[in-house]
Amino acid sequence: MPRGGQPNMQALMKQAQQLQAQLTAAQDELAGREVSGTAGGGLVTATVKGTGELVGLVIDPSAVDPDDTETLADLVVAAVRDATRAAGELAAELMPAMPGGMGGGAGPGGPLGSLGR
Repeated sequence: MPRGGQPNMQALMKQAQQLQAQLTAAQDELAGREVSGTAGGGLVTATVKGTGELVGLVIDPSAVDPDDTETLADLVVAAVRDATRAAGELAAELMPAMPGGMGGGAGPGGPLGSLGR
């Protein structure tokens, strides 16, 4: 460490700028990627962007029973939850490691999930 144990501010700023660039690139990649989740053995498929935004829902006609909409609703929730989990895993893979243990949790529901988006 330079004089008096002070950290080199220029080096810290450069490191912060590099981390910000990596974070922005990872967020851009997440915004362009999609993952899917299913429920009911594939009767319902939900597609979300890497950012967690729901962009598609496909329901097999055999899953539609007008007398049992509760089961269909449960399948939709389960498929969306599965897709959101997959998006979180994708975000954990793509996000740069953050100082202080914040890396890998930057996706939907993570500590950085809404950062910059």
